[in-house]
Amino acid sequence: MTTLDVTIMGQPYRLACKEGEELALKQAVAFLDERMCAIRDAGKVKGTDRIAVMAALGMAADFLAARAGDGPFAAESMADVREKITVMHALLDGALAPQERLF
Repeated sequence: MTTLDVTIMGQPYRLACKEGEELALKQAVAFLDERMCAIRDAGKVKGTDRIAVMAALGMAADFLAARAGDGPFAAESMADVREKITVMHALLDGALAPQERLF
């Protein structure tokens, strides 16, 4: 296990994860922080606990909609989705690499 110090909505947290999963945890933290800050900045929900619940409900609804029988990933397993995302990342990295040499 490894630990990471992260910040969510200005609050520091120390989180543990398995070796090699640090990047995934950092991405999850960034996604959650973005969602929670957007809810806070909208000004309609007060209190960190309520903001966290609203963010979690929103993400759960997004996940369930994607996994629904008529959703875009209905016939896909999570492993299949992850593999497709990995392939997309590789394609993007390959397409963007020549651009980096321009600057």
